[in-house]
Amino acid sequence: MLDGKKILMFVDDVYEDLELWYPKLRMIEEGARVTVAGPESGKIYRGKNGYPCKADVSYNDVEEKDFDGLIIPGGFAPDKLRRVEKVLDLTRRFHENGKLVAHICHAGWIPISAKIMKGFRCTSTPGIKDDIENAGAVWIDEPVVVDRHMISSRRPDDLPVFCKAIIDFMSSR
Repeated sequence: MLDGKKILMFVDDVYEDLELWYPKLRMIEEGARVTVAGPESGKIYRGKNGYPCKADVSYNDVEEKDFDGLIIPGGFAPDKLRRVEKVLDLTRRFHENGKLVAHICHAGWIPISAKIMKGFRCTSTPGIKDDIENAGAVWIDEPVVVDRHMISSRRPDDLPVFCKAIIDFMSSR
């Protein structure tokens, strides 16, 4: 269903293991090419539960134009990544071009810091509900929320519907 589609994902230490690996493998299973970008190309980053993920590239070396969508895993990595201007610029460019911006759990911190949430309906872990609302979005407690090109989800238990929504969105473009 996603043959030829190219998806970018962010990684840094203390990412939520399932929120990176489940979507990555599902998108590959559907035929997409997934690129994981971290601070350093080739470096191994450890998830909250210790699972390793090797960055394919540095986010400093990629451009939005080379991808069809962005999936941002949660955990505590987004709190570090939201301070990196290149990460915020990439996220803004996906948004400005109407491409997929998908985030789960704490990953909403990155679109918040990229200042692209205003006027969107979305969800997240309840722990950042106030942050989302303060950024001008409407927070909804549902497993997955799709609003235009933004797809959001709350937690690992919601990964099946999160990934289905991403696949449906990407296959319709």
